[in-house]
Amino acid sequence: MRIGELGECDGSALVGAGARVLFYPTLLYNVLRNRFEAEFRWWDRVDQCILLGAVPFPSDVPRLKQLGVQGVVTLNEPYETLVPTSLYQAHGIDHLVIPTRDYLFAPVLQDICQAIDFIHRNASEGGITYVHCKAGRGRSTTIVLCYLIKYRSMSPEAALDHVRSIRPRVLLAPSQWQAVSVFSTLTTGRLPIRNMGRFLEAGDDCITNTEIDDYYSMELDYEDSGLPLCQEACCVLGSSSQP
Repeated sequence: MRIGELGECDGSALVGAGARVLFYPTLLYNVLRNRFEAEFRWWDRVDQCILLGAVPFPSDVPRLKQLGVQGVVTLNEPYETLVPTSLYQAHGIDHLVIPTRDYLFAPVLQDICQAIDFIHRNASEGGITYVHCKAGRGRSTTIVLCYLIKYRSMSPEAALDHVRSIRPRVLLAPSQWQAVSVFSTLTTGRLPIRNMGRFLEAGDDCITNTEIDDYYSMELDYEDSGLPLCQEACCVLGSSSQP
């Protein structure tokens, strides 16, 4: 069970259902901003061997290959994954899939370690890894921060500041920051371990009303007027527009 999946309670079910309902409207909002706002990039190079970004479309795969991408880490659940593994393989790109629920959830320690080892292996061969979730804000950033902690000797705070300086819309849920903090503790021993049991093995707790409120608030874009991401919803989705 993954971090934050704290039992089959009403709160968890509500977040999961909400994530499915909001996927296409929020994806469309991101596509529109990417099309019309130059600073709203689909992906960003946050390290010499890492691109951090949003869910790719099939039409993005040749471009990623041209950029030197050798591997892709997908943090999406199946319903929000737009590129099949077979298409990556057809372009000579390895694909690691770590299904993780959106918004309030983070990958477990084993998956984090698998992902950063995957990135490091690609880097040792001179390749770039594209790490993505839906929007390139939370789940994928969790993996990237852990990589920077282990292989760039950064503190969690320094890693987050670094990534935000390049991709300002990065935003971690509490469980995602907890995952990063615990990973840092286990890797460096520099931080006290808090709530370790909850991180390593999910308990029977349910998501609280406050966390559900936070879930809805994460559907607001804090970089502009705070309008809901789904306000621009319509029926047609295109591919990303990345130079």
